[in-house]
Formats: sequence, C-alpha cells, structure tokens
Amino acid sequence: MFITRAISVTNFFVATSALGFQVCVLYPWHKQLDEDFESLKKEHLRDPGDAQRSHPMEVVRKEASISIIVLATHTISSTVSHPSVSPSSPPSLVAAAETIPQKITMPSMAASLTKSNDLALYSRYALAGAVCCSFTHAILTPVDIVKTRIQVDPLAYNHGVSGGLRQVVASEGAGALATGLGPTAVGYFLQGALKFGGYEFLKTRAIDTLGYETACNNRYAIYLGSSALAELAGDIVLCPFEAVRIRLVSQPGFGRGLGDGLARIVREEGIRGLYSGLGPIVLKQVPYTMATFVVYEHALEQAYKWVDKSTVSGLGITGINMGSGLIAGIAATLVSQPADTILSKINKAKGEAGQGTFHRLWTIARDTGIRGSYAGVRARLVMVGGMTALQFAVYGDIKKALGATGGIEIK
Repeated sequence: MFITRAISVTNFFVATSALGFQVCVLYPWHKQLDEDFESLKKEHLRDPGDAQRSHPMEVVRKEASISIIVLATHTISSTVSHPSVSPSSPPSLVAAAETIPQKITMPSMAASLTKSNDLALYSRYALAGAVCCSFTHAILTPVDIVKTRIQVDPLAYNHGVSGGLRQVVASEGAGALATGLGPTAVGYFLQGALKFGGYEFLKTRAIDTLGYETACNNRYAIYLGSSALAELAGDIVLCPFEAVRIRLVSQPGFGRGLGDGLARIVREEGIRGLYSGLGPIVLKQVPYTMATFVVYEHALEQAYKWVDKSTVSGLGITGINMGSGLIAGIAATLVSQPADTILSKINKAKGEAGQGTFHRLWTIARDTGIRGSYAGVRARLVMVGGMTALQFAVYGDIKKALGATGGIEIK
C-alpha cells in the first residue's frame, strides 16, 4: 500500500514538474534567445554613422546580450562629440563611462526587464518554489501525521514524535505513514509556486516603485508585505487540499486518497466544507511566512557580513541557505503554532448544524487555551525547522540550476 501510493504520487509529481518546466521555463527562455539573436543581428548590420548620432542614454538602455558592442559604439560617439579628447587616444570602456551625463537617472533593474524576461524569470522562481515546497512537505509526511494526531488527540498520543510513529505503525500498519501524501504533494506544489514566485515578484516591484535607497531603509517592511500577500494567494489554493489531508489523517478510513476525500467532503458539506479552515490556515500560514522570510533575509544578511559571497563555493552557499532557513523555521514555528493547532481541530470533523465558522474558531480557541494550543510543538519544531532549512537550500539550488538570476537583493 505504502509503495503503491508513493510511486503514484512520485509519477504525478515528476510529470507535473516536467510539464511546468517545459511550459514556464523552456518556451519563454527559447523565445527570449530568439529575440536577443535578432537584436544582435540588427546591431551588426546597422550603419556605423548611426552610432555617432545616438544619444548616450540610448546606449545605456541596450540589452545585456550586446553590451560589448554598445560600449564600443558609445566610445566612438564620445570621441567625435568631445573635441577635448585627442583623436589619437585609444578608446576605453572607462572613458565611455565617464562621458555619460551624471544627471541622468539610471533605470532600475526591475524597470529594465522586458515582459518576456519577466515571464521567464518569475516562472523559474515559481517552479523552484513549487518543487522545493512539495518535496520537503512530502518527505516529512510521517512526522506531520504524528503532529496532527497529537494536536487532535493529545491523550492518546502522548509519547513524542518517535513514540507516536511507533504507535501509528503498531495500530494501523506502516502504510498509514503515507496517509495524506497525495493532498500534501499537490497542495504544496501549487502553494509553493505562488508563495516563492509571488514573493520575488512583489519584492522586486516594491523596490522598483520606492527606489533602491528608500527600499534599503524600509527593507523589513517590504519583506513583510511581499511575503504576506504572496502567502495569502497560496493559502486560497492550498486550503482544500489541507482540509482533505487533515481528514484522512485524523479519521482513518475517511477516504482512499485525494480524489476520494475531496469528493466526500463536497458531497457531505459542499464547497464550503473545503474552506472551513481558511481562517485558521491564513492565521497560521501568513504569520509563519512573514516570520520565515524576515528572519531568513536577516540571517542571510548577517552571514554575508562575515564572508564574501563572491568567494563562497556553491556548497558553502547551500550551507548558508540551510542554516538561515533553520533559524527562520524555528522562529516561524513558535509564531504560528496556536493557529496550526486550531486548524487541525476545526478540520477534524464538520461543525454542528447552524454553527458558523467564526463561532467554531472562538469555541475551539477558548476550550484549547494557550497551553493546549502548543500541543505538538516539539514535533512541529522538528518538522518545520528541518523542512524550512531544507526548503531554502533546495530552493537556492533549483534557482541556480534554472538560471533564475536577475532579481534584486536589498543590502
């Protein structure tokens, strides 16, 4: 049972990733290469006399793929238009740069991106985020099962993570450790794409709107706002899959998998049943993600004060990403634990007839209390701390493999 489910989910995951990579990365990338090639060809065929009549700012705005030609052309233009420069002086890139009027404001990195570049870049961010979130949540499914059981039934599951794992295997078999794997992999694949892709997009746009200097002075506000909005979009997509996962874990025999669980909830409770946990999931995930990105960015910033990023090896960068992610995961777990407990309880069973979602939330929070809301926090620290560390390490490596460069870093 366990092997069959794992193979099925793995096949779906690989096929979906391959399709997403083909559509979102390879096609836009190939299109951009064609456009750059055509631009380069036109530049080579252009009349040299045109270069002498071009404004310096037009030279600056050329595409990066023909930057060498542009700088050489600009040098010729500068020599002709400035009599004080000796014609016998050898042209240089430094001389070309010095002739650019100082009062002209250089375009920001975000503003200089074309629509085609935007699509290719943020598609790669989204794909990297989708893969890293789906992968890290999927491999930690057994720990997530124990964490959920402790939250919904703390009296029965009171022997910690390792004891909980043995207890599940003893009573339900090893196959029970894969319960909820389908909704976990699919839900977090979609959520990760919106979370990481949206964060990078919103952060870059905020920097472009405010200006780099202003953004540097308000970088934590940008981190918080960008991560909150990106996570909110991801939560709307994730919520139905999380509802199914919790039902499958907390009610053994509820369904055979993702499709069966979705169909049963819709049949018995309607679409509303899939979103009964939207409030708690937003209360959990948004503060969690905000804390994650702020702490991660700060930890990364502090790390690179001690080491020069340009001299660090690829393995060293992965290690720094992982260490920063571990610190961020621990902080985010403590912030979001109460909402996570309420989410597990509200999705354990459907509410009473006529009972609204907000009334259920208030009742559960009142009955649980502060101490009860931190039930299962040790299991979640192990799970979320390790998962976040691995998540940022995988995300950084996938971005590098996909060539997802061009975003703006606030320093």
